[in-house]
Amino acid sequence: MKIAVLVYEYPPKIVGGLGTYAAEITRKFVLMDHDVTVFTMNDDGGTLPTREIWRGIEIHRPLHIDVSDSLPDVIAEDIRKWGRGIHLFGKLLVYNYLTASKLINELIKKEGMKYDLVVAHDWLSVMGGVTVKKESGLPLVFHVHSTEKGRTLGNGSSVVSNIEMRGATKADMIITVSYAMKDELIQLGFPRDKIHVSYNGVDPKKYDPASVSAEQIKKIREYYGLKDDELMILFLGRLVGVKGVDKLIMSMPHILPKFPKTKLVIVGVGDLQEYLTNLVRTMRLDDYVKFRFDFISEEERILHYAACDIAAFPSLYEPFGIVALEAMSMERPVVVGAAGISGMREIVVCCSEEQCGYHVDPNNPSDIAWGIMSALESPEKRKWLGKNGRKRVLNEFTWSRIAEKTANLYEQLLKR
Repeated sequence: MKIAVLVYEYPPKIVGGLGTYAAEITRKFVLMDHDVTVFTMNDDGGTLPTREIWRGIEIHRPLHIDVSDSLPDVIAEDIRKWGRGIHLFGKLLVYNYLTASKLINELIKKEGMKYDLVVAHDWLSVMGGVTVKKESGLPLVFHVHSTEKGRTLGNGSSVVSNIEMRGATKADMIITVSYAMKDELIQLGFPRDKIHVSYNGVDPKKYDPASVSAEQIKKIREYYGLKDDELMILFLGRLVGVKGVDKLIMSMPHILPKFPKTKLVIVGVGDLQEYLTNLVRTMRLDDYVKFRFDFISEEERILHYAACDIAAFPSLYEPFGIVALEAMSMERPVVVGAAGISGMREIVVCCSEEQCGYHVDPNNPSDIAWGIMSALESPEKRKWLGKNGRKRVLNEFTWSRIAEKTANLYEQLLKR
């Protein structure tokens, strides 16, 4: 197949899980002998190449122009309320339409390139995808990794929600990341018969505990002031409301009486940094909660998983939760939010001989504490849970397996 992929983030510009997903799955497509062309955002300074070949993938990055001054008169009120976010919305519009124009006018019409289908990821790229479909007649696959309503717990932009619905209506196939997300999309009114599920994955060769030395682990633990006999709980991700980090901090007073030699390490950036710092100070947990407000590299992320004793992700809304897979691949027990829309509920086995972690109510600090304390019970239990987690990753969640399933769905569409 010849696939045109529209995705907001792509190496070297990675903001979150979407960029990791796009990089891994397109690479696997190429190794499966598919032809992939990626259209993605340039960086703020426009310093990245506008066209290059990377790992066998042709990448196009249109240069931005700032249209924010012309937007207030032509966009909806709820976008105007974004304040500085109007610049982001302007960038996204320019990226989508320059991408569609380049793909149609330059690559297809001028250079004679042929594609079998166009793939757009989330609302961030689907405007371009819908335009390409209209101009070229190519079938459109819309990958939905999360929804505006879910990300904002119901307080989001109606414009963004409308863009998502337009993408769903115009797409020939919708692929989402979990059965929990499929249910959410159906409830929101997405066409049921178009929706298919294909999970995210992880690279178990990269996320391998054997690849990290004792010396590297020691350095990470020393950075946060952990002694040899102390236990480390790790949270890694965006510091926003849906991730449940505040409730994780509130669980510590329940944990410390039973496990006094425990520290919670929180790594990430987001709107809640000041609030979380004040919360720790107010609860007098400064000695037990350590922050690193930073977006760390994948190499450092792997070292953090290796250094921790358990990983906790008590999200209130998590369509998939790639961090849980990464921790499992590193043989670490995981404690995950399992209420509402939770793909992690499908990833993490919470009972039976295959158990690799615990499901908790992310709204309840004492329930989060129960899951953490259950995982911390003994070194033997932590090791057993961790081994089961890696075994599950190897059986179900390798990128090769995920890419194969996704490509099969594309081929089903082309046959139709």
